[in-house]
Amino acid sequence: MKQEKIVLTGDRPTGKLHIGHYVGSLRRRVELQNSGQFDKIFIFEADAQALTDNIDNPEKVRQNVIEVALDYLACGIDPAKSTIFIQSQIPELCELSFYFMDLVSVSRLQRNPTVKTEIQMRNFEASIPVGFFTYPISQAADITAFKATTVPVGEDQEPMLEQAREIVRRFNYIYGDTLVEPNIQLPENAACLRLPGTDGKAKMSKSLGNCIYLSDSADEVEKKIRTMYTDPNHLKVSDPGQVEGNTVFTYLDAFSRPEHFGRYLPDYADLEELKAHYRRGGLGDVKVKKFLAAVMQEELEPIRQRRKEFEQDIPAVYEMLKNGCEAARAVAADTLSEVRKAMKINYFDDEALIAEQAARFSVK
Repeated sequence: MKQEKIVLTGDRPTGKLHIGHYVGSLRRRVELQNSGQFDKIFIFEADAQALTDNIDNPEKVRQNVIEVALDYLACGIDPAKSTIFIQSQIPELCELSFYFMDLVSVSRLQRNPTVKTEIQMRNFEASIPVGFFTYPISQAADITAFKATTVPVGEDQEPMLEQAREIVRRFNYIYGDTLVEPNIQLPENAACLRLPGTDGKAKMSKSLGNCIYLSDSADEVEKKIRTMYTDPNHLKVSDPGQVEGNTVFTYLDAFSRPEHFGRYLPDYADLEELKAHYRRGGLGDVKVKKFLAAVMQEELEPIRQRRKEFEQDIPAVYEMLKNGCEAARAVAADTLSEVRKAMKINYFDDEALIAEQAARFSVK
């Protein structure tokens, strides 16, 4: 029997989604969804995982579930083609995580580079919540419950995927071939691997105030681009400028296409020509930022408009999420049934076991 091609991906609902999410994963998800190359696509909101470091602020997660759902729909995720669900509404994931905990050592979790980085970022060194620490195990449960073959994520998630593969291999070695080993799919455009914040910091963060959100108004986008970090040594228009590490050009790498130049900056044939002029001097930051603003407004305006339409019927969005959760739970339940059978803890479904033991105990 031919193995199904299944995509699983998701986000933590701790805030509205921004353009880093968009170029890093959302845009690609829509392409995968519409490609016709996959049998099933699951996209979920990892609210249970978000609670591991927001346990004292559940309202933050609760309010952002709808925000993320709206962003999904606005970007073109179609519930008719992709199953959108909420992690906490699939209790089978908790049970699967519990079984997987027996397959991973504490020292292995401690060596996970993504976990180490996240612990440092959140100052959890002395008091890390166990739920947060075991995130790679929970993620492995999310992936394997839906038998995902493809997981599109950023490069920072590669250690997580490798840990999931280790868990799958160990489970199958002990209990027999049951789980599917997932493959990572990284963004094809290098600039989309990790889009920096508008201030040039390595990561967009709500707390740093360096994000452009998908739901930002046109004026907000314009304002944020005007104040964007460029080359600090490019003080005069005549000065040679540096493209590397210049946030404006990083964003152009991620967003601009050749046809944009014909529409908004016909003096240049393409981005390489624009970069060459900036490097040799004679090109001001204001002109480049205006071009970036035009490019990004073209990309974001349809998303803003679709979001406004979906905002008019929030009960319908919740109904969509509920239907997605029901469909996802049915799939996860089937996988869990196979896992229980492999682990020999399906006592009441195993008629042969009951019959064998009945016969054994009846012989006196």
